[in-house]
Amino acid sequence: MDVKAAGSVAQDQFSKHAGRRKVIIDTDPGIDDMMAILMAFQAPEIEVIGLTTIFGNVNTDLATINALHLCEMAGHPEIPVAEGPSEPLKRVKPRIAYFEHGSDGLGETYQAKPNFQKLSKDAADFLIENVTEFPGEVTVVGLGPLTNLALAIQKDSNFAKNVGQLVVLGGSFNASGNVNPAAEANVSLKRQKSHSRNLFGDPEAADIVFTSGMNTLAIGIDLTTQVIFNEDDLCEIRDSGGDYGKYIYDCCRFYHDWHLSSDHLDGIFLHDPTCMAALLDPTLFTFKNGAVRVETEGPCLGHTILGMGLKNWVKETSWTGVPPIDVAITVDADGVRNLVKKLLCSSRLK
Repeated sequence: MDVKAAGSVAQDQFSKHAGRRKVIIDTDPGIDDMMAILMAFQAPEIEVIGLTTIFGNVNTDLATINALHLCEMAGHPEIPVAEGPSEPLKRVKPRIAYFEHGSDGLGETYQAKPNFQKLSKDAADFLIENVTEFPGEVTVVGLGPLTNLALAIQKDSNFAKNVGQLVVLGGSFNASGNVNPAAEANVSLKRQKSHSRNLFGDPEAADIVFTSGMNTLAIGIDLTTQVIFNEDDLCEIRDSGGDYGKYIYDCCRFYHDWHLSSDHLDGIFLHDPTCMAALLDPTLFTFKNGAVRVETEGPCLGHTILGMGLKNWVKETSWTGVPPIDVAITVDADGVRNLVKKLLCSSRLK
């Protein structure tokens, strides 16, 4: 197999797309990550300049393989892929969502191994390097646990202010979580009966990111669970004539079956695609601006709490002085669904 370093083929091509928004996708692909990444490749207004990988839907090694595969399959082998750590900041073994995404992370479709390799530099250094080179110009889309971003903040005191915008899938601000009543998977921690800690996400990393002063837009699962593809939608994508249509449909069979057994839903939630839609068309959402903290202790580990500034507290709180972020409060579910479908149905290999 002819193995090359991803990003070595056409690094200089990135300078040829002046006017397009530079985007790095921090991801744990993952079926809904796959859909969001393919959306980004199809969106003419953005230029994906890299993918960084993290554990979550799959372990970090497999996330990297899947990211390389998606770039290559979509005709973008020049896009660099940088790998993050295999564990969260607490250094506990993460729990991987194979039960939801399949043993390969892509619905047990067992795609061919990619011909390209990850970068030698790690994800945090890749993020720092790019936002330093293009201060204020790079948007990061965070689709998994926020470990890579937290590490970049810890390594470089200028990182948060150099990021143009962070659009992140994380938290549940007006509903129960999806791994326990308090928390969402990308930020949550689940305590086991053995008193060991088995992590779905990285709550400490999320709290570092949300309090860093970074220009952040957060999309919680209280909104993404309102955006659903049913079987007719998936069949429409399959039969659309788009180059990714059958691929997406095949990957989603396992995902669909899991939703049916887990949530009694004859369809799939569009978690990561909804986050990508917030980047592409934020008018489909309304937002509240306020400080967000993430609980890192006790039974509500991973709970994301938005301070809306509706009260003058008698004493200072843990939200006092924390820079505010934008949190999505409502979503035009039909508008998001139509945008996702439009991009995936019109998909063309480059």
